[in-house]
Amino acid sequence: MPHILDPLPENHAEEICCCYVNSTSQIQVARITNVHNWYFERVVFPGQRLIFEAPSYSYLEIHTGMMASSILSDKIPCQQLIVLGDDEPHPFAISAKTLPELEYAHQ
Repeated sequence: MPHILDPLPENHAEEICCCYVNSTSQIQVARITNVHNWYFERVVFPGQRLIFEAPSYSYLEIHTGMMASSILSDKIPCQQLIVLGDDEPHPFAISAKTLPELEYAHQ
């Protein structure tokens, strides 16, 4: 997956493909803040899937709130959001085959 915006620094650990789904009725902001020299922040609308690449040690922070304020509502290890192909077993993986039916990637 190419990095068009905010490419990861050269010296990062193993890179994984992840999926987060906003299953709420509110707009959320997804951020990764624990990767040195890298900034990742995206707005995720209700029902939207966010597919992204991140270092395996990173955490996705989910901020929910109104116009001028937000609350950190969840902090998810990206290892729990991994999307893999059918030939790559992983204990927390979501199969790429089931991605269209995915309700919420984090449980």
